[in-house]
Amino acid sequence: MRMVQTKRLLALILFVIPGVAWAVSGPADGDFAGAVAVDGRNIHLECKGTGAPTVILISGYRNDAEIWTTPPGQGLTPVFAAVAGFTRVCAYDRPSTILDATHVGRSDPVPMPRTAEDVVFELHDLLDAAGISGPNVLVAHSLGGLFARLYASNYPKDVAGLVLVDAWPEAMPELLGPEQWQAYQTIAALPPPGLESYRDLEAIDFGAASQRMEEAAGHQPLYGIPLFVLSRGKPATLPANVPANFSQGAFEAASRKGQDQLASLLPDARHVIGTESDHYIQIEQPDLVIDAVRLVVNAVRDPNAWGAQ
Repeated sequence: MRMVQTKRLLALILFVIPGVAWAVSGPADGDFAGAVAVDGRNIHLECKGTGAPTVILISGYRNDAEIWTTPPGQGLTPVFAAVAGFTRVCAYDRPSTILDATHVGRSDPVPMPRTAEDVVFELHDLLDAAGISGPNVLVAHSLGGLFARLYASNYPKDVAGLVLVDAWPEAMPELLGPEQWQAYQTIAALPPPGLESYRDLEAIDFGAASQRMEEAAGHQPLYGIPLFVLSRGKPATLPANVPANFSQGAFEAASRKGQDQLASLLPDARHVIGTESDHYIQIEQPDLVIDAVRLVVNAVRDPNAWGAQ
């Protein structure tokens, strides 16, 4: 029942697209789950496993780190736990993010709205404060994919590989066209059910973030790293109160074109469609994400492995 309720909430979070503590030794080594002081406030960070490169999990819009740790279903292992089996992995709560109405992020809130670059600078400061040295593999979902790519543009030497999980393509405003883009922005402004009064909820302008990514990609394009793109195969689940003029067909067509564009960022990029997944591939088909991360990590350890896989 919990998983069903969570998926219903996550469906809305797409369109505003898109426990027990471990023993603490320190963020840079050993199992860690706790607060890291960054610029005078606390950010919740979780790390587990050993080995290099470290994998950094970046959640989508309004999602906290629990999207990577919550059991996805019977017989399926969460991405966080599985990746910890073959390398070190860390996930964090951006301020004012959630899993659902009863699981809000554990980081100190900050004034909203924020820019995509605010998110990138914060992640860089977090990794520096935690002593997590790069280059790292960034695994990012939804709008988190744009954050990861913008991070790679700002800090190219700190990124060893990328896995984009149904990531937000910066071309979406143009691919949707003015009318559908305006309808999408209306949906993006809606708070998830049960969080109507949660004033600290993450707020980021998708249009401004997309424009900033276009500028950054022109200035510092991706090069020389393994890139794996995972795209949903099923239509995204719509929230109940979409505007009457919003066309899911147009949205899905634009998304497919955008995913193809992401897969063309590098000539040797891999592109896999999650045929049994909607937007949350890490919940629907976590093994696809785990396998993609493993391939990229192996390629970082042995660059010759990427062409042979």
